[in-house]
Amino acid sequence: MWNNFKTTILLAGLTGLLLAFGQYWGGQQGLMFALILAAVMNLGSYFFSDKLAIAMSGAQPISREQNPRIYQIVERLAAKANVPVPKIYFIPTDSPNAFATGRNPNHASVAVTRGILEICDDEEIEGVLAHELGHVRNRDILISAVVATIAGAITMIARMVWWAEMFGFGGGRSDNRRGGALSALAMMIVAPFAAMLIQLAISRSREYEADATGAKITGNPQGLARALDKIDKWAKRIPMRASPSMAHMFIYQPLTTGEIFSSLFSTHPPIRKRIERLIGRDFV
Repeated sequence: MWNNFKTTILLAGLTGLLLAFGQYWGGQQGLMFALILAAVMNLGSYFFSDKLAIAMSGAQPISREQNPRIYQIVERLAAKANVPVPKIYFIPTDSPNAFATGRNPNHASVAVTRGILEICDDEEIEGVLAHELGHVRNRDILISAVVATIAGAITMIARMVWWAEMFGFGGGRSDNRRGGALSALAMMIVAPFAAMLIQLAISRSREYEADATGAKITGNPQGLARALDKIDKWAKRIPMRASPSMAHMFIYQPLTTGEIFSSLFSTHPPIRKRIERLIGRDFV
């Protein structure tokens, strides 16, 4: 219920943001255009944000014949977690990582990388997938996917403002181009920053909660703790790059590129602290 409320607030905030920019840069016509765009983006965020996340990650559907191991683990864990079996996707990268997405447990998907399947044993994979099913059971996946869409939308608006004012469009103030350029520059800095603040606001506590839920599902916190330790070490050797708008969705924060301040903020709590919460100590 709380996550549904937060999702509603975020979508309302996105609507208000679009309407404000539409009014400022296009007057009444801009407002009407923004209203239509907001309606499309709100519906798209709810119904298609998971598909967008899957596409952006480069994930591909994987069949039972291709990897019976992953199907057996997911089906066993879904039964324990009392959630429907999600769709399973495979990301062809050697960097170890995983994420879950979808608008509710009945429309959920999990994606794992080739790297995580290669470095983790079955107990560790169970820990990782139980963590992702923890997001599903805790109903984090909708707000996570919606935030990815909103963060991308904020950055897109910033770029539109930049180009509009660079070429003298918007605001109806042709005598104030220098001020327009400065406001556009401010937007290019502030908007990605705002997007990351949205991600930070929801991500860190969710990771701790999903870790705890995953450990409860498997009854084996050691498995997830060992997996996190391996992922941390291997991901530093073989880093994974992802869009800043998607970084919060993964079990381990990937490298992000192309956004101001992206290296200054983390959407995840430190791996060592997550391990300590799971087993009461870090690995030596």
